[in-house]
Amino acid sequence: MEAHPKLGVIGGSGLYQMAGLQNSHELDIDTPFGQPSAPLVSGELNGVEIVFLARHGRGHHISPSEINYRANIYAFKMLGVERVVSISACGSLREDYAPGDIVIPDQLVDFTKGRARSFFGEGMVAHISVAEPFCPQLSAQAAAALTSTNARLHQGGAFITVEGPRFSTRGESNIYRTWGMSLIGMTTSPEAFLAREAELCYCAIAHVTDYDVWRLSEEPVSVETVIAVLNHNTAIAQQAIANLAAALGSPRTCNCPHALATALITNPQFIPPATRQKLDLLVGKYLS
Repeated sequence: MEAHPKLGVIGGSGLYQMAGLQNSHELDIDTPFGQPSAPLVSGELNGVEIVFLARHGRGHHISPSEINYRANIYAFKMLGVERVVSISACGSLREDYAPGDIVIPDQLVDFTKGRARSFFGEGMVAHISVAEPFCPQLSAQAAAALTSTNARLHQGGAFITVEGPRFSTRGESNIYRTWGMSLIGMTTSPEAFLAREAELCYCAIAHVTDYDVWRLSEEPVSVETVIAVLNHNTAIAQQAIANLAAALGSPRTCNCPHALATALITNPQFIPPATRQKLDLLVGKYLS
């Protein structure tokens, strides 16, 4: 296997395994934040080590609000992953992003209510910069990986994450449209922000499955319509990951690997030992 950086892949609704992995094996990981959604699967794809995680667990038994996002991201960090690609189902809030299309968003709005949003706390404060919530470098690489597939690809747009698990009312959907949102989903927040705290590159490959409920000429979104589109797009997603894995090799030149360098504000003398130990994988290099 070539010495390329590892690539982490988070599969969302409809993508519960990664085809084409060689020498694959499962990894049961325990993190300081609990257990990930499922055992991570490590294997080789185009000579690159891929680590795959089913976000909703095997059999899709974990609700968006119940996902242990911190454990999922921390597990990737423990395994040495540097880049994470999220495969997500989403609704479109604009006419030109049609069901079946794939979008690489560049902005993110967190409209969730009850999720653990940070690794920090318990006596240690960090103010992470997320003006650009998705890694521009990895997003561009993902877009390039999709160009050789049959995907109808769009780049850019704001992705709003709602709590779920219910779908939107028409009133909510129309409000999000007036805010200038392009896509709506239930899992990208806090996942993207935690990846930044862990100094991982993160991008989303968002599969448009429906028009949410704002478009009166369409039937309201349902599980059946979501799964039908995702099943159709599964091959595209897997080919894109294979293309991306083949293209990775050079070191990261974005700001993600140093995201915490200017984020930590707590005087090290006042950090509780237990918290310091818990977060050592993230902050140890800055506190030594």
